Amino acid sequence: MTSSTLLFSPVEADLQLLTDNLKRLVGARHPILYAAAEHLFRVKGKRVRPAVVLLISRSTMPNQEITPKHRRLAEITEMIHTASLVHDDVVDESEIRRGVPTVHSLFTNRVAVLAGDFLFAQSSWYLANLDNLEVVKLLSEVIMDLAEGEIQQGLHKFDDELSIEAYLEKSYYKTASLIANSSKAAAIISGASPEVAQDMYQYGRHLGLAFQIVDDILDFTSVTESLGKPACSDLKSGNLTAPTLYALEEKPGLEPLIQRELAQEGDLEEAIKLIKDSHGIEKSRELAALNGKMAVEYLQCLPDCDSRQALINLADYVLSRLY
Repeated sequence: MTSSTLLFSPVEADLQLLTDNLKRLVGARHPILYAAAEHLFRVKGKRVRPAVVLLISRSTMPNQEITPKHRRLAEITEMIHTASLVHDDVVDESEIRRGVPTVHSLFTNRVAVLAGDFLFAQSSWYLANLDNLEVVKLLSEVIMDLAEGEIQQGLHKFDDELSIEAYLEKSYYKTASLIANSSKAAAIISGASPEVAQDMYQYGRHLGLAFQIVDDILDFTSVTESLGKPACSDLKSGNLTAPTLYALEEKPGLEPLIQRELAQEGDLEEAIKLIKDSHGIEKSRELAALNGKMAVEYLQCLPDCDSRQALINLADYVLSRLY
């Protein structure tokens, strides 16, 4: 499997600069909030979202030379993503993220919520300073979508009638919207045509959906150590994802377990067994592969270069995490 480091080699130096800048951007005016933010940015994530922004930025610029505004957009994208993770962990009561303690478990729920708000506010301020109204609108919509996704997830806990379409809509709000809209924003900053900008949006949208579906499959097929969070945590919390929704279509015994919210002893184990015995994981793999393939098709408008190839490889990498 290609490592994310090799995958992002065309923008490796850009990503290092981004990592160095993130802690500086949040500022040191609020010691507790700064400590929380520093903890977040110290954790080694894959930096997929800013990498996509930087790769699209290079691919859509005439000489593949990116501007300070492209770099700032990548930083804003990572700040928004990180802020959403802090809030998600509070809502989901998660103790571990990427293998380390979450902000609220290290500090308090109050500090974690404020840290997330602080990062959203900081990202909005830097966003406004890009002086590009279209980009401001795109990224502002992302922040609304993140909240909408969290609300939808909360409203549909243990909802055995949830459709795959509704699941994909929620996945768009929670994951794909940020990748899609920041991809489009990168092309806009490059001065690309509206058609190219829209193709970049579609690339980000389908890549984001593939990414989320793969994560949801790994929740059933990986162990806690490799996930960086407890396995089957979605099912335990009532967040029904693609493998469960597909399994519900062919395993009648799963429905009563979900309807009583896995409340009885052995319910969770039985539900996991039924899901793994079904075609749910296989069908979810097919859905992820379809979205990965569709993402790549939208890259045809880009010139042949290392950054474009890295965007193609990224779609393959996302799917290869399953094997």
